[in-house]
Amino acid sequence: MNKFKVLLVYPNYQMVNLLPSNMAILSACLKKAGIEVRLFDTTHYRTAEKSLDEIRVEHLQLRPFNLKEKGVEYKKTDVFEDFKMVVEQYGPNIIGISATDDTYSLGIDLVSKVKEKGIFTIAGGIYPTFSPEKVINNENIDAVCIGEGEEALVELCKKMESNGDITKIKNLWVKLNGKVYRNDFRELIDLNKIPFEDFDIFEEKRLYRPMQGKIYRMIPITIDRGCPFSCSYCAAPSQRKLYKNAGVGDYFRVKSPRRVIDELKYQVEKYKVDYIYFSSETFFARQQELIEEFGKAYAAEIGLPFWCQTRIETITEKRVKILKDMNCDRISIGLEHGNEEFRNKLLKKRFTNKQAISAFEILEENKMPVTVNNIIGFPDETRELAFDTIRLNKQITADTINALFFVPYTGTPLRQYCIDKGYLDPKVKTDSVIKDSILNMPGFPSDEIKGLIRTFSLYVKMPESYFGKIRIAEQLNEEGDAVYTELRETFYREYLKTA
Repeated sequence: MNKFKVLLVYPNYQMVNLLPSNMAILSACLKKAGIEVRLFDTTHYRTAEKSLDEIRVEHLQLRPFNLKEKGVEYKKTDVFEDFKMVVEQYGPNIIGISATDDTYSLGIDLVSKVKEKGIFTIAGGIYPTFSPEKVINNENIDAVCIGEGEEALVELCKKMESNGDITKIKNLWVKLNGKVYRNDFRELIDLNKIPFEDFDIFEEKRLYRPMQGKIYRMIPITIDRGCPFSCSYCAAPSQRKLYKNAGVGDYFRVKSPRRVIDELKYQVEKYKVDYIYFSSETFFARQQELIEEFGKAYAAEIGLPFWCQTRIETITEKRVKILKDMNCDRISIGLEHGNEEFRNKLLKKRFTNKQAISAFEILEENKMPVTVNNIIGFPDETRELAFDTIRLNKQITADTINALFFVPYTGTPLRQYCIDKGYLDPKVKTDSVIKDSILNMPGFPSDEIKGLIRTFSLYVKMPESYFGKIRIAEQLNEEGDAVYTELRETFYREYLKTA
């Protein structure tokens, strides 16, 4: 008898080559249940004029890189025609889309091309979790997964395979014969018991990723799920609230150190990688004894260079020493905004500027390369407030600086705030944090935000004697572009040397 088949669809921004753990975990769970899995991944199709990393290079946030040296190039075929061909040849019983706000429309465009085949289509991910009514009402969608999908998708496949009742599966909303069946949340899964992530579903070229000018063969490893902090621009607090209200557990969970080490050993040997990315919102968001246990085991048994991210409040001399002993290559930290009162009140980030400066001093003293993340264009922000962020960045030492657009993603507390203030039309499509501002703030227009984003690193790294010239470079016109190009060459030569 033929196996039950699932076609997972990953609608991604072009050339964002970091492997998604969620798809790898779903595939592993399905295969463990005896279900056949295939992936359609849009990463290597040209779906826009520029990739997000190309834009970041232009904005002086990344060192130039060349994926072609590892054979990673754009596909020359059409993404929609290829998708139709895969569906025709593979013949899936279910199509499953993983979607965020900014990739959902591409996913829908893809499945709309095969709608006439009548294949059961389910959408999951952060966007469907927080917009289930909108997604279930789309004519191309038959079911929505709210929250975690590992057990729900397997149960759906098994019941469809046996012609069972699919209307009572927890974590799923199912549309059948014109009626929508809305089911409750199921208990949260134990991260220590799920199978190892399955990267076999990806093309081998997807393993290669740029890291500040160098190309590594890299995989992500999930070490936790969720985040215990409550930043208002992030969906993590809303996720925790969803599960708390449902009475099914605390969404933030961590894997045991031994489980992570065992998985690392298996994946490193299987995929011959030379770099690790730890998939965690806050690497140090766990008990100190677990940090120490994991650090010792990693240093002794793995030792590969890696990248992780954490928060200012979690940085201590002792913890940075652990990172050094583990062979940490780079760390990212979210500063986000330089005005203490604004950051505390609106963003719900409680650290002080003094704490931030101290944390970066510890990292600098330990020669730990840091990428600092900042966001411009928050609701109620002004140019002067944005310059508070620039001024705080000038007081710290970071190898590279990210300045990103604020995006009011679905599920974040700040999204409703933007709507209530009249800054956001709820019908406007959200886009990447790299591309543009979608808020309508008369006091801080989108072009001014865009100009500050592209010149942010210049303002931070270059002396104030350059500020007049940088102000010209903010302008999105011929004169501004010419001055920006000139300053960018100076910046790359003097401030962003090859790592």
